[in-house]
Amino acid sequence: MSSQQDRPQLRSNALGLVDCIGQSVANMAPTLTPAINIAVIAGLAGSGSWLGFLIASTGVFFVALNIATLSRRHTLSGSYFIYIGRTTGPLTGLIAGWLMIGGYLVSAMAVAFAEVLFLENFLASLGLKALTPNPGLAICVFLGVTGFAAYRDIRLSSRFGLVLEVASIGILVLITAIVVAQRGTVIDPKQLDFGKLGYGGIMTSLTFAVLSFVGFESAATLARETRNPARNVGLAVTMSALLAGLFFIAITYFMVLGMGDDTRALGDSSAPFIAMTERAGLSAAGTAMYFGALISGLACLLASLNAVSRLLFSMARYGYLARALATVHPRHRTPATAVGLSVAVILLGCLVTLPLGPLAAFGFAGTLATFGFLAIYFLICLAAPLDQFQAGTLAVRHLLFSGAGTLMMTFVILGSVWPVPPWPANLLPWLFLAYLAVGAAWFWRFSKRRPELVQAIFSDKEA
Repeated sequence: MSSQQDRPQLRSNALGLVDCIGQSVANMAPTLTPAINIAVIAGLAGSGSWLGFLIASTGVFFVALNIATLSRRHTLSGSYFIYIGRTTGPLTGLIAGWLMIGGYLVSAMAVAFAEVLFLENFLASLGLKALTPNPGLAICVFLGVTGFAAYRDIRLSSRFGLVLEVASIGILVLITAIVVAQRGTVIDPKQLDFGKLGYGGIMTSLTFAVLSFVGFESAATLARETRNPARNVGLAVTMSALLAGLFFIAITYFMVLGMGDDTRALGDSSAPFIAMTERAGLSAAGTAMYFGALISGLACLLASLNAVSRLLFSMARYGYLARALATVHPRHRTPATAVGLSVAVILLGCLVTLPLGPLAAFGFAGTLATFGFLAIYFLICLAAPLDQFQAGTLAVRHLLFSGAGTLMMTFVILGSVWPVPPWPANLLPWLFLAYLAVGAAWFWRFSKRRPELVQAIFSDKEA
């Protein structure tokens, strides 16, 4: 019988800094913010929307700094369940891994529903709406393409995702530049009049602004396959948060400028970027925007599959999930079984919830996934200084990063459940708590039956 060391391993040193940044940027899918998300923020914050993103970007950047602190000491694919488990206890770490797995799977469902909407609108803009495929069939194709890329090669899939996202952002930036050029100025006195901005609305919008960043942390799940992960993972996470923040601030400012500060119309639109281009007389730009959103969604799906499959692989190697998920393809060096299971779960979830309609299903899945990510961000901010304390390297800056990130995440978590949303959205926090309870009960039972295996989290079992 071959030894454990003879098992096929993930491809080490396959990814550089740019590849890691591509994973995080693609998983955020920044294009989706001007395409959909910005409507909610503009409706709440009005002309102060860009300032809301500035504040949210600052908070997310502090979370990224805490992740960078942890990633320098723990360079494993399990990332978040390792970070949290080694500082606050194995059971908490296992629950964190459970939350991250659910978050990536459900957010991938949300993106798949968004892809259906983008494809329908893209074909309609070309006068080909009659060719719109069945939503279930379209989702199968989207998952088939991205699943094959994730199964085939991590270097290929990470770079493919980055190229798609850069192309998508490039399309939006070009269209926005044309709109702004028509305005003849980049100075918007109303947006820069700090005395008249609605700060109550800006603070309320922070919850939704932070949601636009979900996925920035996913480069950490590729640590095992990254060159110099102690440096590159943390750098990729912080740079991704910073670059996304700059993009969100700028695109929001210029979209409001392009709308002539009519933030009410922007907030009432189900396609805010299209509303801006139509206001500028560029109706044909909608086709390019929908194409950009389509390829951005594909990049996000691919990045989600890369991230969740590595978490499944790592937890299986530690013995916390089925051993089959620890399988690595001998030639492609990817967690093939974990990728296949992820695709199957996402597809099943999509087909079960599709009767709600793609738009409603997108909203429910996206909101549900976000609860898990917010909980992880909160725990990360608590774990980072504890980890440095254990290592004997705790400094004042670690406490500052932790305090700022914890305060921001506390505010966002409270804002996501209060005021209580209307039915049926008010059921989502309870669904999240039910999922959390199932995972907690499972791993608590596991810890009682196999206490020696739970303690394995303090060693490297991914090899």
